[in-house]
Amino acid sequence: MREIILLNITGQDHPGLTAALTQVLADNQVNILDIGQAVIHDHLSLGMLLDVPPKAQSGPILKDLLFQAHQLGLNITFTPIDDDEYERWVGFQGKPRYIITLLGRILPAQILSRVAHIVSAHQLNIDGITRLSGRFSLKTPDAGKRACIEFSVRGEVNDLASLRHDLLEISSTEEVDIAFQADDLYRRNRRLIVFYMDSTLIQVEVIDELAKAAGVGEQVAGITEAAMRGDIDFKESFRRRLALLEGLDESVLSDIAESLPITEGAERLISNLKKLGYRVGILSGGFSYFAQTLQQRLGVDCISANELDIAEGKLTGRVKGEIVDGAKKAELLQQMAKEMNISLQQVIAVGDGANDLPMLSLAGLGVAFHAKPVVRQNARHAISTLGLDSILYLLGVRDREVS
Repeated sequence: MREIILLNITGQDHPGLTAALTQVLADNQVNILDIGQAVIHDHLSLGMLLDVPPKAQSGPILKDLLFQAHQLGLNITFTPIDDDEYERWVGFQGKPRYIITLLGRILPAQILSRVAHIVSAHQLNIDGITRLSGRFSLKTPDAGKRACIEFSVRGEVNDLASLRHDLLEISSTEEVDIAFQADDLYRRNRRLIVFYMDSTLIQVEVIDELAKAAGVGEQVAGITEAAMRGDIDFKESFRRRLALLEGLDESVLSDIAESLPITEGAERLISNLKKLGYRVGILSGGFSYFAQTLQQRLGVDCISANELDIAEGKLTGRVKGEIVDGAKKAELLQQMAKEMNISLQQVIAVGDGANDLPMLSLAGLGVAFHAKPVVRQNARHAISTLGLDSILYLLGVRDREVS
């Protein structure tokens, strides 16, 4: 008669434990139906679901396992599983799987508790919890430390919008970001990442810096505020702000370009994605002059931005060609994906403003980065606590896997 036994082993970890225990099973021709192992602070937790064949007897096998565990200083327990229970467990495979990623400088237990309660309330089961971030010292202060935990959950979601709302509500009250995405092939097979430039890839709005140099900072800021209120659209506000820059000397551009403050984590993110074979682009309503500077500095593959019109060494207050607004960025994103012969599901788009929403909604992974509240609410994913390199966590990449 076949026996199914759940084996749980705990104790201090050291090399050779799994080898010694599985050797006992191999000697008795036991099949392993499932296995999982975790080590936290050098403490082992190992579980195996064993299929003891009819010709074998479980008694001697369990006796040998107990002896081996004692020799290794481990605790071991056995739980018999009946056939019907096992078949029910098998029947759970094929259910949708999702990844919930928690990101912050620290992750208090209360946040994990809230996430776990939400998962339970929506009738989902937690299959695994994994730390993606590296270890950090409690004695040495580190303002740039990162903490990231990934939940793997399974089950049918009756109200996906409600689940997303419940998870994102935590971000509105705690210093943590939470991402919820399907655990599918696309998550591990992205091929293109595109960034908005101003206040995303760099920490300033270039047009504001130009306005300060031209002595029209307050006027430009007022137009920007009106656009953010929705009083005027992007193209109109852009034309008005740009017109105020008429006559600005071209030499100012190089001064600003040389001192552009790169956003935290941008270089780490881009260099590692390039190693993984990603193409990197800038799709911006900003200016190509500055995007080209970043292209050289960061190793960006392609850019699309507004080209300043310059005559006799002075800005004319206009741009050449069509203004790159939200709709144009979405169009260019689709064009880039088509040229690469990839699905939009394989694209990552990152931006911070309302006119970035069209491209964020098209991309398989659209990330609102340190964005305005209205953008965070309408984007599927938002990061407000960490740098750009935290996007690596959303791809399931661990700190130890990157440079």
